[in-house]
Formats: sequence, structure tokens, C-alpha cells
Amino acid sequence: MPNTLLPPEERNLTPNQVEALDKRRNLGHMFLVIAGQFAVIATVLLLWVGQDLQYSPGWDHPMFYYFVLCLFFFVVFGITGLVLRKGTPRLD
Repeated sequence: MPNTLLPPEERNLTPNQVEALDKRRNLGHMFLVIAGQFAVIATVLLLWVGQDLQYSPGWDHPMFYYFVLCLFFFVVFGITGLVLRKGTPRLD
């Protein structure tokens, strides 16, 4: 009897396909961890962004640029991780 908790496209996979699926999901999990780390860094940078925008002259706003870069990486790694992790959740 097939496992009804699995999506229909994953019920009849070969062992090699299951191994590739596990590797893809592990990579997606790693990308989600990296996205979380960038979210923490962006939160800390947010403490300095307002002061940087207020007091830095001209276009010289390094904390703001680092903040935007962290947000960009957070979104890219987060979306990529979610796409790679689609399917059943990890139970470990």
C-alpha cells in the first residue's frame, strides 16, 4: 500500500531518485539557514541605517548599502531554499 502522506509524484521513485531528492532538499534547507543568517545580520544593520542616512554626506551611505545587500541575499536565498525544499517536510 502506498504512503498517502507523500505527494503522488514521489510515491514510485527509484533509490537513485530518492537520493537526488534528499540532496536537493538538504541544499534547500542549507539555503534557508543562510537566509535566516542574513535576516539576523540585516536586523542588526537596521540599527545603524537611520543614523547613516541622516548623517552621512552625499551618496556615502555604507550601512544602507550593506543593509540593502543583506535584504537582497535574504530574499534570493529564502526563495531558492523554499523552491528546493518543496514537498514533504523534514522530520529530523
